[in-house]
Amino acid sequence: MAGSSLVLSDDSRLSRIDQSLYRLEGGLALVSGVAVFSLMLLAVISVSGRNFFNHPLSGYVDWIEQAMPLIAFMGVAYTQRDGGHIRMDMLVGKLTGRPLYLVELVTTGAMLLLMLLLVWGSWAHFERSFDFSAPMWSRDSSMDISLPLWPAKLLAPVAFAVLSLRLTLQVWAYSRAFLRNEKDPIAVPLIADAATQAAIEAEHVSGHDT
Repeated sequence: MAGSSLVLSDDSRLSRIDQSLYRLEGGLALVSGVAVFSLMLLAVISVSGRNFFNHPLSGYVDWIEQAMPLIAFMGVAYTQRDGGHIRMDMLVGKLTGRPLYLVELVTTGAMLLLMLLLVWGSWAHFERSFDFSAPMWSRDSSMDISLPLWPAKLLAPVAFAVLSLRLTLQVWAYSRAFLRNEKDPIAVPLIADAATQAAIEAEHVSGHDT
């Protein structure tokens, strides 16, 4: 088996779906990174305009508001896949085998239920903003330069839907691991000890596989 970080893979259908979804998640995370870089450039332009021409970038705050969902939401599924979200492993880290898979299955299922509710709620929030008959298809806009807000509001249900797909896949993987009592389950992040985490961090810093 080969793995990405602490997520193992093989030739099964579950692993192939995991790899395909991971590419989508990586693309969304890249978009999030580009948004951060773009905001840095806008900040430079705005500060330079204020200092040298006494004219900052018009609508700078409006553009920040538009970019915030990109930064906040688009990388959550990518981080979930690699087990990068903050969590308490003091108890779970002592479990192995079926008890571990059962706990992970229950908690992942609870997260999936929450995310499905958030998809429903955020989509309803987007629908209240979007209107084909309105100027720029928007019922509301930003305060300064009147940017339509529906594109930013659409990003939340899209990102949450991708995260829901990831959680559904992990529920499948944990269920399979529980039923088969697998030693090394695939498509889910495995808990690493301190030495393994240090080796992974060193690999990321070096920029190549070891």
